[in-house]
Amino acid sequence: MANPEQIHRDGYTMLRGAIPSQWLGELQREFDAGVKANDQWPVPRGADWRHSLLDLSPMVQSVCRLPGLLAAAGALIGERFFLAQVEGREPLAGGGHQGLHRDFSAQRPGDTVLAIVFLDDYGYENGATRIVPGSHRKAQVDLNDASQAVQVSGSAGDILVFEADLVHAGSLNVTGARRRSLLISYFAEPIYASHLKTAHLRSIRMETSWFDPPSFTS
Repeated sequence: MANPEQIHRDGYTMLRGAIPSQWLGELQREFDAGVKANDQWPVPRGADWRHSLLDLSPMVQSVCRLPGLLAAAGALIGERFFLAQVEGREPLAGGGHQGLHRDFSAQRPGDTVLAIVFLDDYGYENGATRIVPGSHRKAQVDLNDASQAVQVSGSAGDILVFEADLVHAGSLNVTGARRRSLLISYFAEPIYASHLKTAHLRSIRMETSWFDPPSFTS
């Protein structure tokens, strides 16, 4: 995991090869088995994405609890936090493009952390995420200026962990190659009550799990 100074400066970290290679085949199968049509969700999903309901999968839950991933999320949040949501997402051929945006913290900077677990190799060709390093602490960002955006790329088993305030976006899946991923959300403890109010709209079925942030004093 990146050190605390780096992860707070950049607003993100890449955990390379974080998923044990022997897990990937099962995770891909879990993703495919959980795919639901976009109109079968409580809130309709975008037509250019494939979405998978898989939060009750033991293997997926194990991924959400990987020590390195929890350490990165806890370093960014800095207080007691919980696993709020996990779902599968995949841009379809010719789809997946997003404008640069922030997902925004709920109450204070850093109280919402997202993780994208890549289940397939990813890069420009199949619509991998773009990020703007350091943008999570800038009050004003020109979302129409993509000159500072960095296209992430790598291999199945990598995890991108970032603050919700970091400017980011999905990209166009040019080739149609598969880019299955898990999108995981971690929230700081004060958000719990509001999280419960909307959990049913996000098809959340799993029980809440609580974690303490890592200590870097020793």
